[in-house]
Amino acid sequence: RERRRREALRALALAQGDFALRDQAGARRAKSDFAGQWLLLYFGFTHCPDVCPAALQRLSQAVAALERDPALPPLQPLFITVDPERDDEAALRRYLSDFHPRLLGLTGTAEEVRAAAAAFRVYSSAGPRDADGDYIVDHSVLIYLLGPDGLFLDCYGSSKSAEELERSVRRHMRTYQPLQ
Repeated sequence: RERRRREALRALALAQGDFALRDQAGARRAKSDFAGQWLLLYFGFTHCPDVCPAALQRLSQAVAALERDPALPPLQPLFITVDPERDDEAALRRYLSDFHPRLLGLTGTAEEVRAAAAAFRVYSSAGPRDADGDYIVDHSVLIYLLGPDGLFLDCYGSSKSAEELERSVRRHMRTYQPLQ
């Protein structure tokens, strides 16, 4: 059963592509920069009224709980914007300061962000602008777990609580075997 699961993950090849983006401090970041690290990754946007803040709160709570267990490896939380038009480095710094202190935000050009989203099969589409020029971005609402080899291990929808997210990540960390 485990062998079939591992073959299915290899065949899926989700998240094997690299990305080239900037973090909230302006430093260039690529997926390869995180090789050997556990990642919890969420795609969203800073002007989101409710879904993104709720997801980032759950992600932050799960990361904080996992950090309290010294037997577990470190976990890097990442946020990639789907709205690079409004989400520059300064916007990410302001927005992410309300969540986990190590939550790293990534942005880039529209093309770079589209490429990163495509590597994770994330859907996003900006809606119509209102009279003030404001808009909402419709997008996939999943938190992705990537193992130290950079491959997708699991994803979590909005129905998962922070506690369920924590338990699942903990289980993956304890039972992890590279897909080599």
